[in-house]
Amino acid sequence: MDSVNHFEIPVDDKEKAKEFYGSVFGWQITDIPMQGGVTYTIATTTASDQQTGRPTEPGAINGAIIERSGQLSAPVVTITVASVSDALQKVSAAGGKVAVDRQEIPGMGAYGYFVDVAGNVIGLWETV
Repeated sequence: MDSVNHFEIPVDDKEKAKEFYGSVFGWQITDIPMQGGVTYTIATTTASDQQTGRPTEPGAINGAIIERSGQLSAPVVTITVASVSDALQKVSAAGGKVAVDRQEIPGMGAYGYFVDVAGNVIGLWETV
């Protein structure tokens, strides 16, 4: 069974949102530089293992604050799968649509997004 492992909250003003979630909920907000000058903003909501980055509390997940854009305009949950490419093929065969094809993050994994049959955007994650 594939499980939900991450969330993303799209925002128009990232600095304002970082302050809000940090002060209201006590989340640790960390900007991570990525390839191409992009910054990914991690929202740590629970203690995580230093080696794996995974939450230490069963069932807990961490997430991110992202810039609102295109189809990524509402909160997104992300599901861990063995293969993003295979999952996107299954999504298409079952009536869903690929929103963002498999994108690799060197040394970490790969992600993609799809639109389910109800119009929701859902993320996929594949660990290297």
